[in-house]
Amino acid sequence: MDFSTLFLFSATVIPLVCTPGPDILFIASQAVSSGTAAGFRATAGVVLGYCVHSLLVALGLAAVVAASPALFEAIRWVGISYLVYLAYKLVRAALRPGGVQAPGTRVKDQLRKGFLTSLLNPKGMMVYLAILPQFMDPRLGDTTLQAVMLSAAFMFWCGVVYSGICVALGRFGGAGLSDARRRLVDSAAGGMILMAAGFMALFHR
Repeated sequence: MDFSTLFLFSATVIPLVCTPGPDILFIASQAVSSGTAAGFRATAGVVLGYCVHSLLVALGLAAVVAASPALFEAIRWVGISYLVYLAYKLVRAALRPGGVQAPGTRVKDQLRKGFLTSLLNPKGMMVYLAILPQFMDPRLGDTTLQAVMLSAAFMFWCGVVYSGICVALGRFGGAGLSDARRRLVDSAAGGMILMAAGFMALFHR
């Protein structure tokens, strides 16, 4: 797998990682209520949960790519449709008023709770199914290795973004996102995801 593929994949998943959801809200709540270190423990738990998703999805997608190109193409278009749906929801959310506040609920075991938060979040599995197939090409060699590398890149960006949130909240406080900033994040993420879906539909190898 070449660098350009990993770069395009990263450009696609970063807007999704930055979009406020259960993972970010849990991590932010622990950073606000218990400090930066607790936020880092929650982040580690979330990333570990995605490790399980990665193994299951990577192995399954690799088998599909190797066994049935037609089924793989069907999954690819389901994934593109899902990205369009996500973009629509984000743009619609950007039109509604209201900021985002991280709840200040403190838990005792942030690592375990973070693990369960991501493991039991069906959206996480759908993200893998929607995006990974777009960047896998059986002509480039071992599809299992490709899937594992893409999964590792996704988890890397989760760790980077979520750790940045922990540091920011620990340093500047947990005021949350204002209405204007939340609208900007949602609209920008929605637009980038929609462009990514269009690129994947038009320029698939």
